[in-house]
Amino acid sequence: MSPNLKGALFSLAAFTVFATHDVIVKLLGGTYSAIQIVFFSVIFGIPLVMFMLIRDAREGHLRPVHPWWTLFRTAAVVITGVSAFYAFSTLPLAQVYAILFAAPLLITVLAIPILGEVVRIRRWIAVIVGLTGVMIVLQPGATPLELGHLAALTAAIGGSFASIIVRKIGRDERTAVMMLYPMIANFLVMGALLPFVYKPVPIEEFGMMASIAVLGFTGALCLIAAYKSGEAVIVAPMQYSQIIWASVFGALFFDEQIGQTTAIGAGVIIASGLYIVLRESRGGGSENRPVLRTRSRVETGTAPRVSQSLDPKDRGP
Repeated sequence: MSPNLKGALFSLAAFTVFATHDVIVKLLGGTYSAIQIVFFSVIFGIPLVMFMLIRDAREGHLRPVHPWWTLFRTAAVVITGVSAFYAFSTLPLAQVYAILFAAPLLITVLAIPILGEVVRIRRWIAVIVGLTGVMIVLQPGATPLELGHLAALTAAIGGSFASIIVRKIGRDERTAVMMLYPMIANFLVMGALLPFVYKPVPIEEFGMMASIAVLGFTGALCLIAAYKSGEAVIVAPMQYSQIIWASVFGALFFDEQIGQTTAIGAGVIIASGLYIVLRESRGGGSENRPVLRTRSRVETGTAPRVSQSLDPKDRGP
């Protein structure tokens, strides 16, 4: 089996696991607040992440080298996590994925002020076309926009901002700092808000909350294996397979069907994202390659970040 085929298969497996993770979030979201789901996901996720951090042989402490950037990134991840979980709880899976697929477009734009990336006309056109696809999905004025749509957009923006900061400071910061700070912040913030939304959890649903952490951890391990095996230009586009799982799981568990406008908008967003990935993979097309070097999917602070477990040279621009 070729390395690229192996990487593609690992990536497909990862996003299958992540889609299952999102189904459980949606199932629980019908009863429990996103705040409560995030809180317990972090509780169960921290021990799993600690096993990964044991492998971090870099000497140092847990004080960030770049405290302000670390603070901004931590805040972005916390906001992204609760927004993404809320969006999955309230919107059809396909709509959430379609909006989150805009992350490569947003990363391309944010890379200009934060990384000093030069974006030329072709990638600008791809960004504009992709954002048009987001508008097709949202249909402002034609259908009522819900808080879930705002949450999905917030998750896409926050996740993109967090990813770009990783590209800026990833080489300097320890893996432990990059992984633990968002999880601890989620624990503290969601824990402070929990008394206002808490509902008693039966043991079987408590197990479902634990499974969110296990699936997030397993998906991350599969994605790490994918990027260690194959080229990023092959592995990265596999994230779009989630739209297939959205149609399958949406029909099976939630009686959801992908509407025509969602399908068209998602197609436009995916095409734009693929174009940006291909442009960055070509020599001279991008100095920092911010999209190709964003290894994780939208980060929620409840599971390990993939890029922090890869070669250190891939952690920064």
